[in-house]
Amino acid sequence: MSKSANLVIVESPSKAKTIGKYLGPDYMVKASMGHLRDLPKSTMGVDLEGGFTPKYIPVKGKEDLIKELKSAAASAKTVYLATDPDREGEAISWHLKELLNLPDEKARRVTFNEITQKVVKQSIENPRQIDYDLVDAQQARRILDRIVGYELSPLLWKKVRRGLSAGRVQSVATRLVVDRENEIRAFEPKEYWTLDVKLNLQEKPGSFTARYWGEEKKRELENEQQTQTVIDDITGKPFVVTNVKKAEKKRSAAPPFTTSTLQQEASRKLGFTPKKTMMVAQQLYEGVDVSGEGTLGLITYMRTDSLRLSDEAMAAAADFIKWRYGSDYYYGKFHVFKTKSGAQDAHEAIRPTHVELDPERIHSSLTPDQYRLYKLIWSRFLASQMANAIFDTVSIDTECAGHTFRSSHQSMRFPGFIAVYEEGRDDEGEAIGSPLPELTAGDRASCEKIDKEQHFTQPPARYTEATLVKAMEEKGVGRPSTYAATVAVIQDREYVIKQDKRLIPTALGEIVTGLMMERFNDIIDVEFTANMENKLDAVEEGKQNWKELLSDFYGGFKQELQDAEAAMEGVRLKVPDEESDEVCELCGRKMVIKMGRFGKFLACPGFPECKNAKPLVERMPGRCPKCGSGMLKKKSKRGYAYYACEKGTDCGFMSWDVPTAEDCPKCGQTLFKKSGRGRMKPFCINEACEAYLPEDKRGYYKKKTATEGTEGEPAGEPAAEKKSVKKTTKKTSAKKPAAKKTAAKKTAAKKSKEA
Repeated sequence: MSKSANLVIVESPSKAKTIGKYLGPDYMVKASMGHLRDLPKSTMGVDLEGGFTPKYIPVKGKEDLIKELKSAAASAKTVYLATDPDREGEAISWHLKELLNLPDEKARRVTFNEITQKVVKQSIENPRQIDYDLVDAQQARRILDRIVGYELSPLLWKKVRRGLSAGRVQSVATRLVVDRENEIRAFEPKEYWTLDVKLNLQEKPGSFTARYWGEEKKRELENEQQTQTVIDDITGKPFVVTNVKKAEKKRSAAPPFTTSTLQQEASRKLGFTPKKTMMVAQQLYEGVDVSGEGTLGLITYMRTDSLRLSDEAMAAAADFIKWRYGSDYYYGKFHVFKTKSGAQDAHEAIRPTHVELDPERIHSSLTPDQYRLYKLIWSRFLASQMANAIFDTVSIDTECAGHTFRSSHQSMRFPGFIAVYEEGRDDEGEAIGSPLPELTAGDRASCEKIDKEQHFTQPPARYTEATLVKAMEEKGVGRPSTYAATVAVIQDREYVIKQDKRLIPTALGEIVTGLMMERFNDIIDVEFTANMENKLDAVEEGKQNWKELLSDFYGGFKQELQDAEAAMEGVRLKVPDEESDEVCELCGRKMVIKMGRFGKFLACPGFPECKNAKPLVERMPGRCPKCGSGMLKKKSKRGYAYYACEKGTDCGFMSWDVPTAEDCPKCGQTLFKKSGRGRMKPFCINEACEAYLPEDKRGYYKKKTATEGTEGEPAGEPAAEKKSVKKTTKKTSAKKPAAKKTAAKKTAAKKSKEA
C-alpha cells in the first residue's frame, strides 16, 4: 500500500469485502476480527483499590494480525476506524487506536447505520473523533461484569459446585425464569363453566350458536350448580334477538423491528433462537453477494431500540407499495411510530436498505436462513407503511328468561397491510366466531341444543426465549446487544433448560438463584439491574463519571461478599439429583441423573451400597412398529443417534429414522421422519400399509446400504457417517504410495553412495 492510500479497519472479512467494493483502490479495507485488546482471562485485570484502572493486553493468538495492521497503519495517510455503531464498536475502535499507536490527527472514526454505497461514502467524507463517553460506558459495563463474575463465581464453586458462574444480567434473567416457575407452583386453579346454545330461527331459515353472557351485567358461571340453574330457566322457553350491533373495526400495522421484537418474532415464526437471529442478521447487515447486484448490505444495523425511520426509506416504501399493490394500500402519509421513553434511539429501526430488493427477487443469492429472516424484516417494514386492515364486525344479543346469550363474528373487508404481513402472537388470538345469519331485533328462535363445559383457569405460561426477551426489555434488564447472549448463556450454564420450547429452571438454577437472593439481593434485583443500565446510559451521555459509578457499586458489593463468606463458613449447598423414570434393576430404586466428565448419565441413588450406573437414554414419542412398546433414543459407537424399542434385543426393532407423535391414518402405526434439521414430512414404514413409503423415496441424501449393523445398532449407517468413513479410507490409502516412493528413493540414494 502506498503512503498516500487510506486504511479502513472493520470487524469482519465480509464487512471488509462489501465496503472495499464501494471505496475503490484509494482505500485498503482490513478486518480486526473483533477485539484485539481485552482484559486478561486468568486474572481480574482491574486495579480495584487503585481507581479501577483496567489492564488491557493483546488478545492471545492475534499477534500476526496486530503486526499486519500496525504495518498497514504506519504506511497509511489516514486510518478510518469503521467498527459497529454502538458502545462495543466504539470501544473496539479506541482499542485499535491505542494498540496501533495512532495519533489523533491520523485516526478517524466512521460509522454506518447501513452498508450501502451512498452511506459508506458519506460517512468517509464526514469522519469524527472517537466518542470517549461511549468508550467509558463500555468499559464500565465490562468491568462491572468482570467484578461480579470473578468475585462471585469462586464463592459458588466453594458453596455449590465447581465451574459455576454468576453474571450481573444472566443472574437476573435466571431469576425471572425461577420466579415464573414459583408462580406456577403456587397457582390455584379456579373453576368456571361455559354454556353454549344452538338456536334455530322460527320465522326465517338459519341457525347460529350463542354463548351465555350474563343478565343485566356480565357474569361468570363459577360452578355446575349455577350453570344448571341457567339451563333450568331457559329449557323449553323462546329466545328473542334483543340487540344487533354492526361496526367497522380498523387494525394498524405493527411498527418496524427493534432488536427485541425481531428476536421475538423470529422465535415465533421461524423457530430461531435469539442467538441465531442475531448471527443471521449480522450477515445480512455486513453484506451478501447478490446475483446481478454484487455485494450488498441488505438491512440496517440490527442492534437498536428505536422505531425511527428515515424519510428517504419511508418515501421508497410508499413508491413501492403504490407500484405493486395500488394507492389504496398505502397509508396515505409517512407512518411514524413513537419510540418508547428510555430508549437510546441511536439508530433507525431495522429495515431493508433497498426496499425494491424483495425477498423473491434475491432468493437464489441467500441461504435458507438468510432468506427467511430477510423476508421477515422486509415484510414487516413494508407493512408498517401500508393502509389499515378493515373488518366488519357484528355482535348479537339474544335473551331468554332474563339471561343474555351473545354471538359475534368479524369478516375482513379490506386486507391493507395484512396482504404483506401479520404480527405473530404469544397467546391465542381472539375468536372470530362462525358466520351469522342476517338478524334483526325481535327475531325469535328456539333452542335445538345446549352444551355446558367445565374449565379451570390456567397458571401463567412458562417463558419461551421470545417472551423472556420481551420481559427483559419491559423490565429494563440488559440492552439490545445483550439479550441474545444472556438467553444463550443461562442455558449453556444449565441454570435453565428448554423443554417443548419453554424455559424451565433446573435444580441447579434454583439453588444458585436462592443463594443469590439471600446473600446478594442487589445483584439479582430486577429494579437494581434496570437502574444500573440507566446509569450506564448516563455515562454514555456524559452525565455520569464511569469510575464513580464503579466505586459506588463496589463498596456495597464487597461488603455483601464478605458477609456471605462469613455466614456460610463450612456450609455447602447440595443440588438435588433429578429423578428419572428408570428403575435400578439391582435394587429397585428409581435412578437419578448425574453429571460426569462425559456428560449426563443414570446412577443408582443407593451408592455406595449399589453402584449401578448406565448411559442416559431419551424416551421418544410413538410406539414400536414391531411390538407396540415405547421407543428410546440411543447413540451408536460412532456417536450417531438411532431409535430402538425399549425391550431391546427381546424385540430387536431399531432404525435411523425418527419416530413422531403422529399415527398413520391408514394403518394406525407410528409415523417416522428422516433425521436431521428442518421440517420433514412424516412417512409410514409399515410395508403392509397402502401408505408405505419405500426407503428410496424418503428424501435421504444417500441411499442406505443393506449392510449389517453393529450388534445393538440398526443396519446401514447415516449418509454423513458413510461419508466420513470414505474420507478416512481415502486419506489412509493416499499415504501408502507416497511412503513407498520415499522408501524407494532412500534405497536408491544409499546404493549410489556405496557405489
